[in-house]
Amino acid sequence: MKKIMHASGITILVASLIGCSAGSPATQSSVQPTSTLAESSPSPTSNQAVSSAPSQGNTAQSSELSNTMADYAVKKKPTYTRTNEMYFQDYGTNPFVSTATDHLSTFAADVDTGSYTVMRSYIKDGSLPPPEAVRVEEFINYFPTAYPAPEKQTFAIVADGGPSPFYKGTQLVRIGIKGKEITAEQRKPAKLVFVIDVSGSMDRENRLELVKKSLNVLVDQLQPEDTVGIVVYGSQGRVLLPPTSMDDKHRILAAIGSLTPEDSTNVEEGLTLGYEMASRSFEHAAINRVILCSDGVANVGETGAKGILRSIEDYSRKDIYLSTFGFGMGNYNDVLMEQLADKGQGNYAYIDSFSEARRVFTEALTGTLQTIARDVKIQVEFDPKKVEAYRLLGYENREVRDEDFRNDKTDAGEVGAGHSVTALYEVKLRPASNTELGTVRIRYHDAASQKVEEVAQPVQVQSELAPDLKFLAAAAQFAEILRNSPWAEEGSLRDVLDLAKSSAKGEHELEFVRLVKDSLAIRGR
Repeated sequence: MKKIMHASGITILVASLIGCSAGSPATQSSVQPTSTLAESSPSPTSNQAVSSAPSQGNTAQSSELSNTMADYAVKKKPTYTRTNEMYFQDYGTNPFVSTATDHLSTFAADVDTGSYTVMRSYIKDGSLPPPEAVRVEEFINYFPTAYPAPEKQTFAIVADGGPSPFYKGTQLVRIGIKGKEITAEQRKPAKLVFVIDVSGSMDRENRLELVKKSLNVLVDQLQPEDTVGIVVYGSQGRVLLPPTSMDDKHRILAAIGSLTPEDSTNVEEGLTLGYEMASRSFEHAAINRVILCSDGVANVGETGAKGILRSIEDYSRKDIYLSTFGFGMGNYNDVLMEQLADKGQGNYAYIDSFSEARRVFTEALTGTLQTIARDVKIQVEFDPKKVEAYRLLGYENREVRDEDFRNDKTDAGEVGAGHSVTALYEVKLRPASNTELGTVRIRYHDAASQKVEEVAQPVQVQSELAPDLKFLAAAAQFAEILRNSPWAEEGSLRDVLDLAKSSAKGEHELEFVRLVKDSLAIRGR
């Protein structure tokens, strides 16, 4: 899958991922926090050929699917300021791909969830998120799964599916992987360095207070053999607390409690000091991780993203990893926080409330801290005799070349203990196809054995979707509608609501139902 459709939207070309200074260019969206979803669907310019989007309830199947889709975007002259800005990047929308052209779909695993909680913040504030803020895979992967954990191997695979609840004549296929579980008592000792943004922007909306409460929750979950060091940065970075044993827990909590906002934002110096501290306290038998808490906006020091990302990538090769946790609405840089975690071989989450902090730092802490596999790549081989075309929902910025699936030098995703990863495909079948549609393969560098391993399993569909897959289908369709996907241009939020209500069970799923209801009220239809 090589071409990606870019949905129309207000996109701007900025000089840097993290500020207004010259650096590595990236197409981003600068959006006011009160922006709402445009009702009109995206449409390409007249001279650009695009595969026709599926219509809801349409049983007619196209025998000639476009092999490529032209990238298109509406770009407007940058008129932004640094105040009240939200930085997002439009990664486009995956098209249907004909198996006659490419029967392999390859991508990196992703356990990030930041996009979902950013969406939730917008809706709770009474507006819909800008389309560029929506990454479908992060909506899907936000929800806990009941996949069986592997007994001996690093990963167990789930590969099932059935008729799409939204588009007749289309199958919905799920590829799920579940990492081996490690208890808190079994995990390695953790050598953590908190890098905390105390710039003036962190004084807004009590962001810094939420950071302090969140880190208190994290510290309360640590073991006696763990250590914590703290680096803070405003105009300048400085060491607030050298690596300190959990035996001196009150000193760690006192340092967190002393945090107060300062002036400008020098993220480069803060991260540099944090990595230097992590490097000095490095232990091969331990978890060595930097944890960044920030709104992601920088205006002092290294303003070119390339320099920061290159340094982080170098440290990740030395087994010092980075997890990023975002805070704040308005003047928030989702692009930088997501890409920092990507290069740092860690995960990215957005903390919009104390409840989310509790979820991330209690329910999923071991998986957040201890990596069980690096460079996790997923490849689905569809049988061209049975599958006419397929479309991967999301993962646009996680694409891996098919030929690089077994190239073990290719960087891919990292998965922590007990984490699950889910990907959904819309699939068009050829007549008289049976239930087995192909094979899914997972290739990864096992953290315990230090060896590259590969596992495979057939992809099969059933006559009906499993109940939990019905809910994930609702979450994916919700994301598709919010991001103005041309493949969901006739999608209905009411249909999403009906399916979600009938399949929701747990706390997070029931909250999703309320968010869909709120989005209907905001949208007005």
